[in-house]
Amino acid sequence: MPRTSEETFRLLLDLLLKKDMDAVADLWAEDGTAEFPFAEGTAPRRLAGREAVRDYLAGYPDLMDVHSVPVVTVHHTRQPDTVIVEFTAHGRTVRTGEPYRLDYIAVITVRNGQIVHYRDYWNPLAAASAAGTLPDLLGSLRPGDTR
Repeated sequence: MPRTSEETFRLLLDLLLKKDMDAVADLWAEDGTAEFPFAEGTAPRRLAGREAVRDYLAGYPDLMDVHSVPVVTVHHTRQPDTVIVEFTAHGRTVRTGEPYRLDYIAVITVRNGQIVHYRDYWNPLAAASAAGTLPDLLGSLRPGDTR
């Protein structure tokens, strides 16, 4: 029986905490997309297809060691296959050992138990600060950059 959007998202979080990025990518439909509207610097704004998501996630545990996701609020929409999720991730940045805490809002559409669209709103400055790459990010920004 196919999972609901909320069940799929909660499974994604469980797999993220287990650092099983291949299994996270397997939650995407073959032609599913992931969008990051606030991405800056060299971070992609859009990934098309499960394998692009898999490639993107491959090194994530080497960057961020997420220990917990203590706050999750799911908002159901008028479209039964779409949820809006607010969540907070806690952990540490592998490169610096610094604590990591980042708030997210994601809009997730799931069909037949697979993610067909994932739009992730996160703060690139907070992420870069936690990762110790804020100077690199700021240096990569150019006035008028509209990618």
